[in-house]
Amino acid sequence: MTTGLDTHTFVLPDELSATRPAEARGLARDQVRMMVSDAGVLTHARFRELPRFLRAGDLVVVNNSAMLTAAVDARYADEAAVVHFSTWLDDGRWVVELRDPAGTPWRGHAVKPGARLILPSNHIAILNEPWLSGTDRLWIADIVAGHRPARDRPTIGGESAVAAGAKADRADVDVRELLARHGRPITYSYLSERWSASYYRTVFGLEPGSAEMPSAGRPFTEALVTELVAGGVGLAPITLHTGVSSPEAGEPPSPERFAVPEMTARLVNATHAAGGRVVAVGTTVTRALESAVDAAGSVRAAGGWTDLVLDGSRPARAVDGLITGWHAPGASHLHLLESVAGARVVREAYRAALESGYLWHEFGDTALLFRD
Repeated sequence: MTTGLDTHTFVLPDELSATRPAEARGLARDQVRMMVSDAGVLTHARFRELPRFLRAGDLVVVNNSAMLTAAVDARYADEAAVVHFSTWLDDGRWVVELRDPAGTPWRGHAVKPGARLILPSNHIAILNEPWLSGTDRLWIADIVAGHRPARDRPTIGGESAVAAGAKADRADVDVRELLARHGRPITYSYLSERWSASYYRTVFGLEPGSAEMPSAGRPFTEALVTELVAGGVGLAPITLHTGVSSPEAGEPPSPERFAVPEMTARLVNATHAAGGRVVAVGTTVTRALESAVDAAGSVRAAGGWTDLVLDGSRPARAVDGLITGWHAPGASHLHLLESVAGARVVREAYRAALESGYLWHEFGDTALLFRD
């Protein structure tokens, strides 16, 4: 028996990593297992039973962001590599991560400013500088056509020819077209096979922009959504475009683009006023709503970038429960779960999941955790 579990340091057995989608295991998407924690009681169920754990007047908030095929084969210093496109910046540059082809952190030639990553279709990613302080895992890069010579001579205002040329070239490069033609879903080392982008689509994904699938929404089907609505459960969208995760480093989530529409804000506030519960589908929805809530718990329309990091010291104010996958030990998302459900609920749920053989990662099983 797993007692006294530390959810941030436990060891995940290899056999509990979901290496194949539910469909490839002979299951419908909504047949994955679901653990429910409500009022201190743990219940084992299937995801398609979700309606019996919600009630009329509850509101389920979903992320309508869709995944880009954001992993592209590349070469760096004559070594095979993979570039993960995390997000785009307001000036047209992109945030990227260099990875080994095996899906592990880059261990090849040292990465430094000015490094040139060779991409398909005669494109180049020129690394400018690390995006965040304290880590050089993510880099700001110009994505340019490969015909411009790399000369670095001063120009008016002190700007180099390379920098001026990069600005001109990136205006002519459609990165999303590059990803659509040459990209594939981002994967990590626990997956031994590649799966087409169709396995990474959710029924809510209308707005392309996420580097990785908002995976908490994966088990939903059109039939299940219909059953929820017919039973009086409301649905409302937010948009949060996920960046790349940090499965090895366990870093805090990086800034991400989000939008909470006015109507969603109104529905959240009306649900609370009527005594209903607001259930977030995933940590992405939780982050977006909690980025738009005031100290009194009222949600307003908001958008832009969020760098909010939730943990047990800052309890959730807008969200009463969340639907979530199972996160690897050390993942920053575990702190967010604790901010919603409480550390005891998360600890007991993870203990039971390990003992009962629940499957981890984006193709794995799920949980519905209510505030303790």
